Amino acid sequence: MNNNIDEITESIAGSGKRFQMLLDAFHEKYTGDPIYAAFAPGRVNLIGEHTDYNDGFVLPVALTRNVCIVLRPREDDTVRLYSAEYNSWTEFKLSELEDERNQAWGNYVRGVAWSIMQQGHKLTGFDGVISGNVPRGSGLSSSAALEVAVAGAFLYGSGINNEFTGPEVAQATQRAENEYVGVNCGIMDQFISVLGAKDHALLIDCRSLEYTLIPMPTDASLVIGNTKASRSLASSAYNERRAQCELGVATLQQKLPNIRALRDVTSAQLAEHRSLLEPLVYQRCHHVITENERVLATVQAMKTGDLARVGELMSQSHQSLRDDYAVSSKELDAMVEVMQNCPGCYGARLTGAGFGGCAVALVTQGQEQVVADAIFNAYPKKTDIWPEVYATQASDGARVWTL
Repeated sequence: MNNNIDEITESIAGSGKRFQMLLDAFHEKYTGDPIYAAFAPGRVNLIGEHTDYNDGFVLPVALTRNVCIVLRPREDDTVRLYSAEYNSWTEFKLSELEDERNQAWGNYVRGVAWSIMQQGHKLTGFDGVISGNVPRGSGLSSSAALEVAVAGAFLYGSGINNEFTGPEVAQATQRAENEYVGVNCGIMDQFISVLGAKDHALLIDCRSLEYTLIPMPTDASLVIGNTKASRSLASSAYNERRAQCELGVATLQQKLPNIRALRDVTSAQLAEHRSLLEPLVYQRCHHVITENERVLATVQAMKTGDLARVGELMSQSHQSLRDDYAVSSKELDAMVEVMQNCPGCYGARLTGAGFGGCAVALVTQGQEQVVADAIFNAYPKKTDIWPEVYATQASDGARVWTL
């Protein structure tokens, strides 16, 4: 084991105990030592919700919570991976990929292998142990963290890591989720998991896939409140909202023939042609168009250190998601209200697809516990649900270390 150990333990949420658990589990399950440690973070979206599938802009940050795999390459095409959290195995041959119907996490592993091999690359198997502390089902992209960590394991274990750029890794893992697992996600989650950087947000143009690191203010932190409420409506609502946006574009093209997506429409143009749109379709379009404008305004405010303006834009985003896009819930509204009323909170909004999951607040550094205490005190009284709260800084994206 070389001196990478200090860097690794800092990157996996500063937890030497967690990394040691992975090493101990590997030695318990296999003979010999692991060769690589592959790490990938979850994400929280600061602003820019439901803009990705409209060719718009998003501004996520990578979390300190992540998925980590320790592994040793094999000489054959067998993959054996033990999950510490699930206390279960997935095992398969790369030449015989079949869905594992009773084990959802194993299909993500298979999907990443399938996606890379579909591009003509040869993979070898590995023995590994995986651990993740990104809360599942919370809208913080635990699936993208899993996919990207698995991609790192395969690429380094097979000696082809130099054949992929960061964006290509993100696209390969997105394809795994879209086409193998069957979840129609956008590119944001995988992109930030691969390309995130400590103390920075990532502005992503979801049309061109151009991206820019935006420095986070050093005197602010993020507090994430998990409502623990069901997200069961998110999938059907996602498809419905997407169809409404597409209808809006098709209708507006009667007067604006050069537009391809809502990304191409300004607020002034939407107002001018409002009469063309059904009221509900107008509301959906209004959210997406103004949300894109808020993302770009947030970037400018961050560059000048205007945290009050960033917080104001975040709160406006939540109002738009609640009223125009109708993807909030009583639990999310309660969480956001508690956050916004806390001393030291600049602004708050739901993050992710909506209906359940998490809200995120921008707070003065040092006030994280004050906000957390307020959530634990007030949110259960409003909802009869006990929440979870996570404080985070913007973290680095995916890494693979040689042990």
